[in-house]
Amino acid sequence: MQQLIRHPIILFVVSFVLMSLAAWIGCAALRSRLHIDEDARDDFKLVQSATLTLLALVIGFSLSMAVGRYDQRKNYEEEEANAIGTEYLRADLLPASEAAAIRSDLTQYLELRIEFYQTRDTQRVEQINAATEDLQGKLWAAAKGGAVTQPNPVTALAVAGMNDVINTQGYTQAAWWNRIPLAAWILMLVIGVFSNILVGYGVKNAKAKNRFLVIMPMTVSLSFMLIADIDSPRNGIIRVVPQNLISTAQSLAKP
Repeated sequence: MQQLIRHPIILFVVSFVLMSLAAWIGCAALRSRLHIDEDARDDFKLVQSATLTLLALVIGFSLSMAVGRYDQRKNYEEEEANAIGTEYLRADLLPASEAAAIRSDLTQYLELRIEFYQTRDTQRVEQINAATEDLQGKLWAAAKGGAVTQPNPVTALAVAGMNDVINTQGYTQAAWWNRIPLAAWILMLVIGVFSNILVGYGVKNAKAKNRFLVIMPMTVSLSFMLIADIDSPRNGIIRVVPQNLISTAQSLAKP
């Protein structure tokens, strides 16, 4: 299930087949065996409307959760760019040797952060994370060494800036791990299946049957795909573009 929701296109195909099958079961299997009396028609419409309303609410809340997480990833990308750019300037507050090492490592670090946002290869992501952790150790050692050499409030600013660089990367990683819970996806799928069963079960007009049995599963499946696409930081079409990091990289002077 985890792999399914990480690939929006595959989720769309699977959910469309599942929802279409549910609608067909309701129309072909249940309706032929369990006929709806006219006295019970109003009660059935009430249950059907309540189920469809619940499905719409769950989809709406899930979409809101996905959009909120997407905005969070964008905000942290901006904070990372600002922290790296600020620390690049604060390196002047440290001794010359440490300042040169920090600028050189920050340039490599910035390239890794841009690639982290752009790559889709999970193996490459692991390599980027390992290289990022290694560079963070070097950057912190250089900043700490400069502060020890010249212990004063001015060099403390450079150390605080380096702390921000490392912290923002951790916040970004946490935001990329923060996804819609699996239980919410299961709930959406279950309610979607029952909703399509009720829609198929309630169709009386044979001419309208084909339209209803396609439109409803298609609508629900597209909604699921949109939510999964926004909620998937790396595999979706709607992704966070590291425009602030790229702009920072372009503005930094080459060491």
